[in-house]
Amino acid sequence: MSQESPQGEFEKRSRELLDESASRLDGRTLSRLTQARHAALDRLERPARFGWRMWVPAGAAAAVALLVVLAWQPGPSISPTAQAVNPLEDLDLLSDGEAPDFAEGEDLDFYEWAAGEMET
Repeated sequence: MSQESPQGEFEKRSRELLDESASRLDGRTLSRLTQARHAALDRLERPARFGWRMWVPAGAAAAVALLVVLAWQPGPSISPTAQAVNPLEDLDLLSDGEAPDFAEGEDLDFYEWAAGEMET
């Protein structure tokens, strides 16, 4: 005594209903379904075209190479002579009460010589 499981009975009844409904289809519909089935099977046998997906790894490699070049490229260097001079710093230096007095002192001859060199 073999007793079928409820799932087996469901599958058997589903197959019967499917076969019955397929037998009621007209010839034109059956032909179109057969053509669609064969077209789907043919697509499975053909190799897939890659299209734009083929270029994704190459594009990623190019982007990484560009980032590496940009990261290792030395930035602009500013020499000490090319730095911008802030005129307010000069004003602070001149108005500072604790700043050295250049008019009085031991190196007055040096300052006069430096001023003469600046004029020439």
